[in-house]
Amino acid sequence: MKKNLLLLFFMLPAIFVKGQEAKTLFVNMPDSLSPILTAVNRADCIDFLNSKMKAQVKNKFDNMSEMTELAPDYIRMKMSDRSDWQMKLLATTDSTKVICTVATACGPACDSEVRFFTTNWKELPASKFLTVPAMDDFFQVPDSTEMDKYNRLRSQADMLLLKADFSKANDTLTFTFATVDYMEKDEAEKLKPFLRSPLVYVWQQDTRSFVRK
Repeated sequence: MKKNLLLLFFMLPAIFVKGQEAKTLFVNMPDSLSPILTAVNRADCIDFLNSKMKAQVKNKFDNMSEMTELAPDYIRMKMSDRSDWQMKLLATTDSTKVICTVATACGPACDSEVRFFTTNWKELPASKFLTVPAMDDFFQVPDSTEMDKYNRLRSQADMLLLKADFSKANDTLTFTFATVDYMEKDEAEKLKPFLRSPLVYVWQQDTRSFVRK
């Protein structure tokens, strides 16, 4: 009995870690959070990629969805021709994590929604972990000689559209200003010189939040 208890004691951390892998959490995601894919779809995607096969499945709408990336802490799905979904596991302590998901729809300009969950898929307030960049964060205010031009072009950007992307390699989240894809082409090209590069946010385990780089 003592030997069995000792063995269980040493196995528990490994079981816990495996339970927090992205693929396990993805398969166990509630159907209410996966309106396009069934649990069988999600499991099949994992099996296909593990078998070095193309991870395409027919979703609930009889269209094709494909898992394009799978890592222990990251998943990327091409849900449809115009939508993308990502999932990233972020450490909050040495043994616990939160799930962050990014759902992106394009038509033709892209816009993303970032959400946070416990590993039991209970939603958490996003504002606790991330301050989403505002419109002004993407602009470089010019000197006085170009201010009139800047103000005119800036007024054309009347809707904030952001495309968010995780890095597979590390815990960074990049926001790209997608409003220019919604604007008239000529106006968008004139506005681009006043734009900053995409904004990169880095996950800080000690503060349990994303911090702008």
